[in-house]
Amino acid sequence: MTRLDLAPLRDELAIWRDTGQTLPVWWRDDDAVAPTPALDQLSRLSARYDLPVHLAVIPEPSTRALGSWLRDAPHMVAVQHGFAHRSHAPLTEKKAEFGAHRPRGAMLDDITQGQALLRDRLGLPIAPIFVPPWNRITPDLSPGLAQAGFRALSTFAPRTRPEAAPGLAQINTHLDPIDWKGSRDLADPARLTAQIVAQLQDRRAGRTDPREPYGLLTHHLVHTSRIWDWTDALLDTLMSGPVTRWSAPTP
Repeated sequence: MTRLDLAPLRDELAIWRDTGQTLPVWWRDDDAVAPTPALDQLSRLSARYDLPVHLAVIPEPSTRALGSWLRDAPHMVAVQHGFAHRSHAPLTEKKAEFGAHRPRGAMLDDITQGQALLRDRLGLPIAPIFVPPWNRITPDLSPGLAQAGFRALSTFAPRTRPEAAPGLAQINTHLDPIDWKGSRDLADPARLTAQIVAQLQDRRAGRTDPREPYGLLTHHLVHTSRIWDWTDALLDTLMSGPVTRWSAPTP
């Protein structure tokens, strides 16, 4: 088992408690399309810590079976994850489904078609958060998202402003445990601990927005046992601190 030293995080949370500060926390998990054993494991972990998972579902390949599964998973909150999770960027650029590579109208059509697919296949309310694949989206689309009924846009890294467009909150994620560019397994645990501690220190100092919910980003379909163990240990430490649980309202 991976050796996990979360003492620096416990020390930082103790400072938050001593100074009367509270950390709003939320959880997003990407790329859901169907029920799987990994999704069952995600649900059990969510229930253990009473922390809702905002499950980013890809509309085009999503299944009705996922809708049936979600009806028995009260800790899961479905949100829209792009349309097909297909990159339209040139091979020389980073992957993006909704980057500045296609006409704005065509991208908005994909987004609204995705909304309709999810409502039909899942058969339950979809929280009004849009999650672009690869956490990339051209800013030109933000006003259109608000007009389509979304109330939040979620990407990655601390937000620079509360709203991506009028009426469209920016609610990002901040910590991803996977070493995507290397082993595709758990990133260095010491580095992950240092990262979250530095992010919480930035919030305390006002260098980043302390009102933005602090977001954990996971990808259940590719989790190894090391990633599951780390996620469990992180949540055990984090949720014992002075935190509140943030969850998106359903329509």
